Amino acid sequence: MDGIESRTVQANGLSFHVALAGHGAPVLLLHGFPDTHRVWRRQIAALAAAGYRVIAPDQRGCGETAMPPRVADYALAQLADDMIALLDALGIAEPVRLVGHDWGAVVGWQLAAAHPQRFASYVAMSVGHPDEYRRGIGQKLRGWYTFVFLIPGLAERLLRAGRWTALRKLSTDADDAAARIAALSPPGRLRAGLNWYRANAWNILTQPHGEVAVPVLGLWSTGDFALAEYQMRNSRRRVRGAWRYERIEGASHWLQLERPDHINRLLLDWFARH
Repeated sequence: MDGIESRTVQANGLSFHVALAGHGAPVLLLHGFPDTHRVWRRQIAALAAAGYRVIAPDQRGCGETAMPPRVADYALAQLADDMIALLDALGIAEPVRLVGHDWGAVVGWQLAAAHPQRFASYVAMSVGHPDEYRRGIGQKLRGWYTFVFLIPGLAERLLRAGRWTALRKLSTDADDAAARIAALSPPGRLRAGLNWYRANAWNILTQPHGEVAVPVLGLWSTGDFALAEYQMRNSRRRVRGAWRYERIEGASHWLQLERPDHINRLLLDWFARH
């Protein structure tokens, strides 16, 4: 991608691959599973052109970032500490505009709750506050596949079956499917991605998580097969700061790829207001 610097940064004892672009107020973009920083390719240039310094890392175990071996290495607190350490390593002390999608949104909720002084605002995409995510049977039915992901060996075999048939069907774009498969194919990479589920599922389903004091924009798309609307809409109950909810019509789980102009306008408007 033109104008984007690829850098390796040492933080929290790991080597992180990070995409950097632009100058100005910092924006941190956090991807989920089965993605890498590439999922933000339609946001990075637009945000940089609007005057922001964009930071889009491959998170722990993903893409070209280091891959610790143990399930416990992927606990949510560790994942959040990674991002604070990354900002420190980049010399970023001013408040950051935070954006997270999928598992990146879960990390984002943790960061916004635990480190409100580090973030000017937060945009949660697809996944609501963990305390709302775990409420109700509707979300549990939509998230049935997560229970399969918890079974070592079985999940890996199912995802690789038929030359990654499940992942190809899940992706709405052939190039995105190919990129996800390429990122998950090296030895250990798929297991590392699944370790995000294995390290955190019980905690998310049973433990309370902190309220958020920074302003939060929640985005949910009507074509999302995995997430119920209420778990995002009701996240307002966990936000003490300003709250706004936007329903994105017709987009799948990957709303930032399918509705990039709409999402970019929402992000820039939110950043300008907060």
